[in-house]
Amino acid sequence: MPCHNQQLNNVNSGQEHPMKQVRFANSSSSSSSSSSSSVPAVLSSSEPSDASTQPVNQETLGPQLKLLPLNDQIRELQTIIRDKTTSRGDFVFCADRLIRLVVEEGLNQLPYSECTVTTPTGYKYEGVKFERGNCGVSIMRSGEAMEQGLRDCCRSIRIGKILIQSDEETQKAKVYYAKFPPDVYRRKVLLMYPILSTGNTVIEAVRVLIEHGVQPRHIILLSLFSTPHGAKSIIQEFPDITILTTEVHPVAPTHFGQRYFGTD
Repeated sequence: MPCHNQQLNNVNSGQEHPMKQVRFANSSSSSSSSSSSSVPAVLSSSEPSDASTQPVNQETLGPQLKLLPLNDQIRELQTIIRDKTTSRGDFVFCADRLIRLVVEEGLNQLPYSECTVTTPTGYKYEGVKFERGNCGVSIMRSGEAMEQGLRDCCRSIRIGKILIQSDEETQKAKVYYAKFPPDVYRRKVLLMYPILSTGNTVIEAVRVLIEHGVQPRHIILLSLFSTPHGAKSIIQEFPDITILTTEVHPVAPTHFGQRYFGTD
C-alpha cells in the first residue's frame, strides 16, 4: 500500500523522487477541441466575483498548484456541491466522491520504486510499488471530512490533527491543538483541507508541521476548491509545497464544512 504505516527511510537521505505532473484544466497548450471541457466552472452573475483576478494557469500560480484533469463527472460534482438547493444527503454523497478522486490523485504524487512480482502462472511482471512511510493530517473541522476517503484507500495510515481558529478581534489564525505521529518529520504528509479561501489557516498549519521537522517539499495539500488568492498566498509563503485541487475560482463554497456536518 502507498501509505502503509511504516517509516520512510530515505526522506532525509537527500534522494528526491520526480513529482508526477497533473495537467492544468485550462492549459493554454490544450487544443481548441478540448478547451470547452477544460474551462473551470463559471458561476452566475448573482454571485460575487473578482474582476481583477488573473486567469488561473501554470504561469500565474506556478507548477506547485496542480488541478485534477477536468471532465464532466468532476464538473457535475462541483455543480451539485455549489447548488444551494442540494439536499444534505446528496451533498455528502457528492462531496465524498470528489474527495475520493482528490485523494487518489494525491496518492499518485507519492514516490515509488520499480519492482518485479511473480504472477500465479509463473510470469515475471515488472511493476512499481509505493515507498512506505506516509501520513495524513487533517485541519479540523472541515478537513476531517476527507479522513474517511484517505482511509478507504489506505487502511493502516496514521492521521494527525490540527485545530486552528481565527481570533475574533485580530482575525489571525491561532493554533489550539496539534497531534501528529511522533516520526512525522520522516514522512510524506498529505495535508487535508477542503476549501482554500484566504489560505491563512493552511499557512499556519504548515508552520506547525515545519516546527515538528516536516519539510515543505514533503507536504502535499489536498483540497477540493481554492480561490486564486488562497493558492497564491500559500505558494508565496512556501514555494516548495504542492497543492492539489479540483478548481480555482474567485468564489469558493465556504459553506462546505457546515453543510457536510449538518451544522448549517
